[in-house]
Amino acid sequence: MRVFVTGATGFIGMPTVRDLIAAGHDVLGLARSDEGAHALAAIGAEVRRGALDDLDSLQEGAAMSDAVIHLAFIHDWSNFPASCEADRRAIDAMGSALAGSGKAFLATGGLAGLARPGELATEKDVIPPDFPFPRVSEQTALALVPRGVRASVVRLPQVHDTARQGLITPLIDIFRANGVCAYVGDGSNLWPAAHVRDVARLYRQAIEKAATGVAWHAVAEEGVTMRAIVETLGRRLGLPVRSIALEDAPAFFGPFARFAGFDMRAASLWTRETLGWTPTGPELLTDLEQLEYTRH
Repeated sequence: MRVFVTGATGFIGMPTVRDLIAAGHDVLGLARSDEGAHALAAIGAEVRRGALDDLDSLQEGAAMSDAVIHLAFIHDWSNFPASCEADRRAIDAMGSALAGSGKAFLATGGLAGLARPGELATEKDVIPPDFPFPRVSEQTALALVPRGVRASVVRLPQVHDTARQGLITPLIDIFRANGVCAYVGDGSNLWPAAHVRDVARLYRQAIEKAATGVAWHAVAEEGVTMRAIVETLGRRLGLPVRSIALEDAPAFFGPFARFAGFDMRAASLWTRETLGWTPTGPELLTDLEQLEYTRH
């Protein structure tokens, strides 16, 4: 199968490309730079030059492939709504190229805001019409199903290794800037997690399954308390740790305030049973104890 991968040179993208190639698939990877193009070519992928706002390139890449994995996202947290709108346009453009083809399209979404208080979010949970987040990757992708696209979505937790840790990596900058590591309230809210190698394998298994209209949960750990995460970072950074009130979160966390107090606990039982996905990578706190970023 020939798979077009956006975000192919990214943190999750490169391991996903490697996993696809190792499994015998051909990969057409989107690259913005010469450096990214060379990295993809070096591991055996075909390169398509372009970016998330180059809609013609995205459409052509999708049309010339058997399936699409969409991993690209502009991580500009200072203008998150604009990043979300660029993502929506990209999905819609690729979907237009795939309309009526019956080809598989695998998008990327998140878990923030899905869990009801005291409950685990599951793959069967549906994003409500009044969902408070501007990122509409999942909604846009699944709206392609009536247009003849076998669309599904992977909902990501905190994806980690010893170099990066999802939302935790930019949080480190916030903690350094403030001279203190902080959690909201008692820090009992939970963030799910999975190692990047396990997540890459899930993308490959999900695109091979090519299910229609479903959400997959790339969750190895259902939830790690924010307090444990912050206390671990405090030790690694040599910074004090304290609790802050919810009303003080915007001033401290800036654009990340909406995430800091969220309980994002989530299960992946259906994903594991359906795909035969078994996470084997290190746990979040294990990687946090060795996080390379904290040494800079």
